[in-house]
Amino acid sequence: MSVFWWLIAATLVVAVADWWAVATARRPVEYVFKPLTMVVLIAAAVALSDPASEAARWWLVAGLVCSLAGDVFLMLDDLFVPGLASFLLGHLCYIAALVNLGLEPTATVLGAVFVVLCGAFVGRIVVQAAGRTDRRLTVPVAAYITAISVMVAAAIGTTIPFAIAGALLFYLSDACIGWSRFVGEFPQSRMAIITTYHLGQIGLVLGLVAL
Repeated sequence: MSVFWWLIAATLVVAVADWWAVATARRPVEYVFKPLTMVVLIAAAVALSDPASEAARWWLVAGLVCSLAGDVFLMLDDLFVPGLASFLLGHLCYIAALVNLGLEPTATVLGAVFVVLCGAFVGRIVVQAAGRTDRRLTVPVAAYITAISVMVAAAIGTTIPFAIAGALLFYLSDACIGWSRFVGEFPQSRMAIITTYHLGQIGLVLGLVAL
């Protein structure tokens, strides 16, 4: 088994340790394993010997680094906006990576329709709720939702199963964050957020594997 697959396996092990920390409310442990998960995943993306696109690999690595920064910011309660900005920049990098993997026009249009519907039914509610919490959040939250929606549409456009699954899981994770933070908490929200987030990031990296 190549170094890449060993590092993917290691990413899963570290991620599960972080999920356990979240489930058992061990914040100090979470503060170690959440960023460590991304560090190992970045190493996996760098170690992949024959990616489907070399340009896509480095755009994806840039997005993963931005996500790592966002993780650190969001672990600190008073740095929500810098965290949001880091992830927004990360999604712009992911979009560039997915474009370099190649987009199929019909699939991209279907992806665009899908995210527009999601925005109309879920995104709109989150943006309005964020504005009620703090009017200054309306534009940043709307911009972030737009960026991740374009990323999901692009992932669907690649027709690569791992990339699509990863993007959709990431979308679900962020929907859970927005809903629980601005609309209302729901049972096991933190577990739903962290598991879908990590699996989504891993899916995006696996989308680089040339099939």
